[in-house]
Amino acid sequence: MKTSTSKSKKQIFKACTNCKYLVGRDVTKCPNCGSESFTDDWKGVILIIDPEKSSVSKHLKIKKEGKYALQLGV
Repeated sequence: MKTSTSKSKKQIFKACTNCKYLVGRDVTKCPNCGSESFTDDWKGVILIIDPEKSSVSKHLKIKKEGKYALQLGV
């Protein structure tokens, strides 16, 4: 049985370096903040469903529902 030892696993999403919003690989402009800067170097996901009621979104200053990276540059 052969197993892969590659450390460069391709992420399904990339993260906006400005707001940490997660987008698909084909997106060129962040729909959340308008930035065109993205990174593949991120870790952890937080899903915000209702930013108005979420204490986590208030703490992180997230105003739009969606998927966000917890850490960039890991």
